[in-house]
Amino acid sequence: MTISSLAITPLVSLIAGILILVMPRLLNYIVAIYLIVIGLVGLFPHLAG
Repeated sequence: MTISSLAITPLVSLIAGILILVMPRLLNYIVAIYLIVIGLVGLFPHLAG
């Protein structure tokens, strides 16, 4: 079973939004992790799939 990044993106966004509402300080970590992951996928596209 393969899951494309198109299916994962809305789910990750929903979970991140709920966590930010519950714990606003978590926003810094979520943004930092997101930027690191997007940067790594941009530098090494073969790792994404």
